[in-house]
Amino acid sequence: MARVKPIDAAPAAGIIREMNSPLETFQPRAALAALDRLVAAARARLADAVAGQGGAPDTAKLEARQRQAHGLAWLAAHARALAALQDWAEALAAAGRFGETERLQHAIAFSEYLSRAAYGLPMGQSEIARPHDLGIAAEAAAFAADPAVAALIAAGAAPEARAALAARLADGDFGDPGDGEEGALMRGSFARFAAERVAPHAQAWHRDDALIPDSVLAALAELGLFGLTIPAAQGGLGLGKRALCIVTEALSAAHLGVGSLGTRAEIAGELIAGAGTADQKARFLPGIASGAILPTAVFTEPDVGSDLAHLKTRARRVDGGYLVTGAKTWITHGARSDLMTLLVRTDPKEPGHRGLSMLLAEKPRGTPDEPFPAKGMRGGEIRTLGYRGLKEYDIAFEDFPVPAENLLGGEEGAGFRQLMATFESARIQTAARAVGVAQGALAAAVEYATTRRQFGKPLIAFPRVSDKLALIAAELQTVRQLTMAACDAKDAGRRSDVEAGMAKLLAARLAWAAADDGLQIHGGIGYAEETPISRWLVDARILNIFEGAGEIQAQVIARGLLSPRN
Repeated sequence: MARVKPIDAAPAAGIIREMNSPLETFQPRAALAALDRLVAAARARLADAVAGQGGAPDTAKLEARQRQAHGLAWLAAHARALAALQDWAEALAAAGRFGETERLQHAIAFSEYLSRAAYGLPMGQSEIARPHDLGIAAEAAAFAADPAVAALIAAGAAPEARAALAARLADGDFGDPGDGEEGALMRGSFARFAAERVAPHAQAWHRDDALIPDSVLAALAELGLFGLTIPAAQGGLGLGKRALCIVTEALSAAHLGVGSLGTRAEIAGELIAGAGTADQKARFLPGIASGAILPTAVFTEPDVGSDLAHLKTRARRVDGGYLVTGAKTWITHGARSDLMTLLVRTDPKEPGHRGLSMLLAEKPRGTPDEPFPAKGMRGGEIRTLGYRGLKEYDIAFEDFPVPAENLLGGEEGAGFRQLMATFESARIQTAARAVGVAQGALAAAVEYATTRRQFGKPLIAFPRVSDKLALIAAELQTVRQLTMAACDAKDAGRRSDVEAGMAKLLAARLAWAAADDGLQIHGGIGYAEETPISRWLVDARILNIFEGAGEIQAQVIARGLLSPRN
């Protein structure tokens, strides 16, 4: 793609020279320290406001202060994201890879995130958490006046910086993701697959509401998608969450459904590898890793979304196993699956999470004409705006049989605990899916902005267009690094529910912003079904809902920040 210079090159070149060594010229570590102090002040205000007996947070008080609590979550997420971005910048600088694009992303992201921390954090389309909402108006004013903070805000906010980054994007340079050698090879391999086998067909699959072809699943199985993190002893590749997220992002940048193909294999694989019996590991993990067994997650019920502890689907103990009766909904890839990780209530006398168990329920793979051929279950498709290619289903069970040896871990009453152990990974991977969607939307917007001409010049020559592209590109790199930091925490064996929630929280917002701004850049043609940006928009919208809505993520983060470990 030919380089497009949206503004006179001289001012842009000047600011690049000024930022030639931003890690030395400016003081990002000092700004991060100031930001940490601001977060600490907000945390202290909230802790005082919601303290119950013994100092622990009182649930009712925390709910009453939900806006303040969620504002703290967003503030802390911005701080962790900038810390991850700074680690990325220093690592690239040490490797001699911190080039012009990366310097601009770093500067613009610091400016934008520090400004939000000082003046207001967007939590939704109409909700902004201001410093006074968090009880830190005076501290925020002092933070904004801190010399290191003020210098970084001013530098990255310069119009020339945004225009210069937009020009780099027009050249096809979206910045170095910071992958190691193995990660770069994996990203390249799956990105090439996506470009050749997915992108040319993605819009047709979406418009036809068609399942992703079996041939694509088979090819991805050959590449090892379904066994990325399954232990090598059980037929997988035995890789970590960072590898999973690199692959997920690369595939999601072409099609969200394809990027989500490995999600249910990851959930089932982690459940069985972490809690399964030796027999269950031997029977299921090799098949999941090879793609011969396609799992689906069967948790949500019509009246139970995030509040899983109160689900009602009943598994009644009978000779040799269980009979399952109840209703489930939003079952992704439900028909073309062979194995259900099925959360049920085995103890009706225990109304909370202690009465829940996880069953590994096998079923025959369905067809479009007969999606659920097994005795004891029936279901129908839920038509969706986006996130197509896998299909969503309602499923009703009536005395559906599951053998006793398929009770996960052979332990009743452990289902909720077993499932919670997988939520960190699921949310981190969803953050990677969101980063991929943002990348796909950004790429579509850049291509259109560089080729579409109005008033005698390309759209990218107009500052309001180039600003949108630059801001999304800078935030994309920031949220990617936060997601990878969450992967590293999980791979190191550390509890990472807060980190996972932060990554998903920011990534879901980014994906929607990228798709919405991308459609705005397209104008009227973007609203047409034939245009890929319309698909990115409806795909992006789901990311702030599934695997825990944004409000749930903020609540998890706030509670975590108030706990002793944080």
